[in-house]
Amino acid sequence: MIPAAVLRIAPVVNVYSTIVMIFSLTMAAPLLVAYIENDAALLNYHQAILITFISGVVMRLSTMHRKRELQARDGFLLVFLVWTILPAFATLPLLFHLPELSFTDAYFETVSGITTTGSTVLSNLDNLPPSINFWRCELVWLGGMGLIVLAVAILPLLGVGGMQLYKAETPGPMKDSKLTPRITETAKGLWLVYAGITLLCLGAYRLAGMSWFDAITHAFTTMGLGGFSTHDASYAFFNSPLIEAVAIVFMLIAGINFATHFQAGRERSLRPYRIDPEAGLFLFITLASCGMIGWYLWAHGIYPDFMTALRYASFNTVSIATTTGFANTDYNLWPVFAPLWMLFLCCFVSSSGSTGGGIKMIRALLLVRQGMRELVRLIHPSAQVPVKLGGAVVPNNIIFAVLAFMSMYGACVIVMTFLLLATGLDALSAFSAVIASINNTGPGLNQVGPSQNYASLTDFQTWVCTVAMLLGRLELFTLLIIFTPAFWRR
Repeated sequence: MIPAAVLRIAPVVNVYSTIVMIFSLTMAAPLLVAYIENDAALLNYHQAILITFISGVVMRLSTMHRKRELQARDGFLLVFLVWTILPAFATLPLLFHLPELSFTDAYFETVSGITTTGSTVLSNLDNLPPSINFWRCELVWLGGMGLIVLAVAILPLLGVGGMQLYKAETPGPMKDSKLTPRITETAKGLWLVYAGITLLCLGAYRLAGMSWFDAITHAFTTMGLGGFSTHDASYAFFNSPLIEAVAIVFMLIAGINFATHFQAGRERSLRPYRIDPEAGLFLFITLASCGMIGWYLWAHGIYPDFMTALRYASFNTVSIATTTGFANTDYNLWPVFAPLWMLFLCCFVSSSGSTGGGIKMIRALLLVRQGMRELVRLIHPSAQVPVKLGGAVVPNNIIFAVLAFMSMYGACVIVMTFLLLATGLDALSAFSAVIASINNTGPGLNQVGPSQNYASLTDFQTWVCTVAMLLGRLELFTLLIIFTPAFWRR
């Protein structure tokens, strides 16, 4: 008698094996960089590719007799495996080249990349082999639109349906609207838009003065809103207002729903941006905050003139609000209101369907409108007051789902903050580390601020932040549902 859990897992592992084999091929890019640069990590990629590919083959052969069409709940399990196990394979180049690096720290680094968080435990980045820095930044780019969406474009060729995977992976509470009649075409369309804008970003960085290598790697992490850099000083290394302006523009683009970019490109019109309920508010709140923080810093004498204050305020505010995590100065030294406001923004500003983290602007909008509806009901108990978004009535089941999400989000932040506090971490470092991790932002404050990194954390603290990054990237429920007894019942 085969256990029910095996019958449930085996078909998913069979599909997952293909993703693992495909993932091994993504290491060919840093391998090529290692060949070109003749760097010290060259042989590491041969080993990493071989181990990863053979692991996929073994999984494939051991489950080949359990193939079947995936069901809806299988999509959640597959997403869970992709986002928790693939980073373990991604650690191989780091572990081979940096033997002093523990698995805990290596896994944190790759989870940070693939979830587009941008937190790091590595220092002396400027002297790392170029291929290692390239691999870190490539992970951010791959994670940006979601490895599952890429897989959805490929797996139908193998006879595996994709809609259930798309629903499990796509961020945001309203996932059923299709851009094209076929989910495969939707995934391909999103990736084409993502790749196309990345190429534009790369070209803009090169024209602004970056080297080709820096332009490629920073285009990856800008469009993925991941914040990894090839330099310890991040954008302070370049000290270029023009490069910072390019970064601001493309971070704002990446913070808008890619479905909106897709529609705008297909219609050759700006109309999709005007009717997108999130885009306008996202831009307004972010840019208004840049002006407010710029004025605040100038008024407090942090910078000698308003334009200098606006430059640093704009870059760092956009970076943190969009959950990217770049920095061109140590904003940890600013009056505490400014960095805390930036961390507040990262909780909700990014649009659903963007590469940003946080609860997403659409949920914040629905929460505000639900609150207004309850106020009206207190005055008029019998009134029928629908919640509308973009001119359409939002069903109550979506409102309830958003309220449940926010309850779970708050509970996770509180529990993980207290876990870090219990280990002896100071309050501001603990709270900001959890907020930065669960919102996939990267740097926090104090001990994990922009001039520091996460290397000073203990293994337990590092695992708490790693779990927070995974929870944030998979929007809580996709990860937590795997641990409920109901998920495993027939």
